[in-house]
Amino acid sequence: MPSASAIRQRIEAALAERIPSALTPQPRIIRPVSLTGISAVDEALAGGLPVGAITEMTGPECSGRTGLALSFLAQATAAGKVCAWVDATDCLQPESAAAMGVDLSRLLWVRCGVSNRAEQPANRFELPEKCFVPPPATKGLHGGGFGPHPRTEMQGLQDAIPDLFSGPGRTEPQWRDRGAKAAAEPGHSPPKPNCRKQAKPWARIEQALRATDLLLQAGGFSAIVLDMGSIAPEYASRVPLATWFRYRTAAERTQASILLLTQHACAKSSAGLVLRFNAGTALCDERTVFTGARYSVAVDRERFAPVAANVVPMRKPPQGVRVAEWRSRAAWAGGR
Repeated sequence: MPSASAIRQRIEAALAERIPSALTPQPRIIRPVSLTGISAVDEALAGGLPVGAITEMTGPECSGRTGLALSFLAQATAAGKVCAWVDATDCLQPESAAAMGVDLSRLLWVRCGVSNRAEQPANRFELPEKCFVPPPATKGLHGGGFGPHPRTEMQGLQDAIPDLFSGPGRTEPQWRDRGAKAAAEPGHSPPKPNCRKQAKPWARIEQALRATDLLLQAGGFSAIVLDMGSIAPEYASRVPLATWFRYRTAAERTQASILLLTQHACAKSSAGLVLRFNAGTALCDERTVFTGARYSVAVDRERFAPVAANVVPMRKPPQGVRVAEWRSRAAWAGGR
């Protein structure tokens, strides 16, 4: 009776043209990773962030997303690589990036939604020269052209006198709410609040997506950070899924690490790694001095998890909860 290895060779030889290596599964391809610079996170991710994939960092503000991204860029720029930061809301502080160890000469900062600087004064607290030039005098009938007509000064006086003096012999002014009075009268609608409706950030989102497209097409960037952390989830979640799939394909082709900072996950299956950050807690080693913060991150989903063997199981193994915690200290607190 032939052995199992002989039967296996016969079956593979018969199916060589139709199904190559029918009984020999191909070894699983494990993507290379890059260190983040935070030992707890690198240990939880078994080496760091994947190269040639999208890493989505979700969580509220002040949760450590930007700090982890800057630490990752510090490791990349220290190795002589060129990186890019696409800032959709213009919130990045170069001083903080330099303090984290990022080489600013190797970082391209794309600021979205910034107006033309030629139209703005050099100092934002400095008024332009046109504010100090008096307006030209217009000729008129009253005050040599600098005052209104006497008839216009009497407008509204007959409505103001009854409000100031409510009864005979009373000279104290009565301050009344004109809006409530007008609303009480029939045929008058209540006054609308004088508030400016905030514009939707579609222009900034579109500019950030186009800039990321150009950077991926140009190539040469080992890491690209798309910072949309300050954009409301109802706007960021409306980005088409085809955009993230295009970024995923471009990242695989150029072997670039794309870091997407959002408040809620929006890349879906195009993200190779999804990290969920929790709100940071303040560290007060002293009674009245803020000394730092404690952060925690959990691995929600990982497409290319490292395995011990090359055999791919038929069923997807359950993924355990991996949580990493670290601390950041303020500059004035010193190392302890």
